[in-house]
Amino acid sequence: MMKSMTGFGRGNSASDTLICNVEVSSVNRKQCEVVIQIPRSLSELESPLRKLVLQKVSRGRVNVSISIERNGDAEPSVQIDVQKAKALTSALDKLAHEIGQPLSLNASDILRTPDIISFDEEDIELDKASPLAHSALGLALDQLIEMRRREGDDLKQDSLERLTMLQQLSNNIEAQAPSVVTRYKNNMMRRLAEANLEISLDDERLLKEIGIYAEKCDISEEITRLRSHFNKFTEYLNSPEPVGRSLDFLCQEINREFNTIGSKANDATLAQFVVSAKTELEKIREQIQNVE
Repeated sequence: MMKSMTGFGRGNSASDTLICNVEVSSVNRKQCEVVIQIPRSLSELESPLRKLVLQKVSRGRVNVSISIERNGDAEPSVQIDVQKAKALTSALDKLAHEIGQPLSLNASDILRTPDIISFDEEDIELDKASPLAHSALGLALDQLIEMRRREGDDLKQDSLERLTMLQQLSNNIEAQAPSVVTRYKNNMMRRLAEANLEISLDDERLLKEIGIYAEKCDISEEITRLRSHFNKFTEYLNSPEPVGRSLDFLCQEINREFNTIGSKANDATLAQFVVSAKTELEKIREQIQNVE
């Protein structure tokens, strides 16, 4: 199934002592780039979590935000630095003596002074955090991939509709092509008649000239290649594998064939068909840029 490269997912997992929350988002990138934000104390988990992402995502920039904290039942212990508190009291007493004004130490003064009172939380154990992080990340990735799949379905439908228009324009080009040589022959005969140069239609020189022009304007090979590209494009759209790069390359090949037809055409109607085809193709290419 075709997937886009944009999406979002959220997952969480909990134990008796820990809660893990994970958010995953992805945007367009030519390659796969994974950025993980995780508490520094758990940085050892980054490598295995990155591998988990790469198992499910092959293209795009993936941002992973992981938070792990203790649940409400775990109370941190309070640490009091008595020496700093005494030093603060002594400093206030000295200042009061110097300025001749009484100064009293209150609770707000204690709380505003760094490190006198601190909450001492034990480091989260890696072996307890790891299964929670993997579980929450797995749930978030499932949501992300489902969102990418739904958007991919929309991209696929839009591309199929535009591909049908390209096929119709290709058919119109093929139907119009023979008239180019006929028009060239009629114009040549008209110019010869205006110059009072009567030449038979069986004249070898005339036939050779028309034959050279017909060969020069022949687009049968381009039409054949276009049909092959269209079939391959449909095949890629229905493929279960990531096909973004393949589709992008195929769009370049299709564009090349239409450019060649345009350069050979020498016909206003054909040129208009080519312009319309390239316009639709550009819209497809814009969509394909978001395909994984």
